[in-house]
Order: sequence, then C-alpha cells, then structure tokens
Amino acid sequence: MHAVEVNQHPGLNLTQHSDVHVPKNATVIFGFWIFLMSDMVFFGLMFAIYITMIGATADGPGPKELFDFTSLALQTGALLLSSLTAGMALLVLKYNQRQRTMVLWLLATLILGLTFLTLEVRDFIAMFAMDAGPWRSGYLSAFFGLVPLHGLHVTMGCLWLVVLLIQLSIFGMVPKLKTRFMRFALFWHFLDLIWIGIFSIVYFGAWTYG
Repeated sequence: MHAVEVNQHPGLNLTQHSDVHVPKNATVIFGFWIFLMSDMVFFGLMFAIYITMIGATADGPGPKELFDFTSLALQTGALLLSSLTAGMALLVLKYNQRQRTMVLWLLATLILGLTFLTLEVRDFIAMFAMDAGPWRSGYLSAFFGLVPLHGLHVTMGCLWLVVLLIQLSIFGMVPKLKTRFMRFALFWHFLDLIWIGIFSIVYFGAWTYG
C-alpha cells in the first residue's frame, strides 16, 4: 500500500484532494509565510523603538492623558471579532459550502475592519486636536511610527478583501482565488496578533507608566 503524499503548510489546510495542495500553490503559501515573518521583524523593531521612547514625553502629554480606553475596547472587540468571521469564511471554503455564505462572512469581516479603522482615525484626530502629534515629542514620534503602521496594514487588508470579493463575483471560486483567500486569512490573523501586542504594550501598559 503506497502512502499518498500531500503538500501541507502552516495554517488551515483544505481537503486532501484540493487543488490548493499542488506543489506550486503550496510553495506560494509558504512564501507568504516568509513575507509575514519579515513583516513581524519590522514590527518588532518598531515595538523596540516605542519601548525605549516611553519616557521621552518632553513635558508633553503621556499615555494616560491621551488614550480613550472605551474606544480602544471597541477597536479591540471589532478586530478580534473580524478574525473570527475571517476564520468562519475559510471554514466555509474548506468544506465546500455555499459561496454566498462565505461572502456574508467576508462582508462581516470587511465591516468590522472598517469599524476598527474609523474608531482609530477618530482617536488620532482627537490627539492632533490636543497638539499631540508626532512632532510633539520622541514618545509621540514612536507612537505614530508604530500604531498607524498597523492601521495602514488593516487598510491594505480591507482593500485586498474588496478586490477579492470583486474577483469572486466575476470568476467564481477558481483555484487561484482559493489560495488568495487563504493568504488573506493568514494576513488578517497576523494583524490581530500584532494588535494584541499593541494593545498590551502601548495601551494596556499605559496603566503602569509613571
């Protein structure tokens, strides 16, 4: 009895006989993991810069004066819930359920992502109104180097999802779109991971700052 060789990759694998498991597609997804790891290194550097600049407020406002924790709780809830909806969409893809169901989960993901961005931009505008922009201190320069970088990734993720939904409506669920949706889901979960780090270090950590 001969063993059946199946190309597996980190993340959610589809069925054994799925066209996603051909070597070319598996290589593409593995390459995307390499991209995510390189992005993780870049975020790590930004976290390191932020941590070293926490006390460099130049007698300006610090974390406790700047952050709206109600808004941050809503942002966190929206982004974490969007990770759940993205995962549900991929489960629909895995078990070959109705395409319409998958689209509904993806639209929910998009709405939650846009909700997160709206709340975050509103907080940034409030900070600018307090003259707490990146020009104010080293601390705020580091803050605006890290947090909006994550927001930019979320923005690109939302645009990517819109493009995928348009392609899905035109071409249907062709093999190339399957791998694109899988890469999008990996990217979106990665953004949730980064946000947990931001919330823990930048925002929740504000309670411990002097």
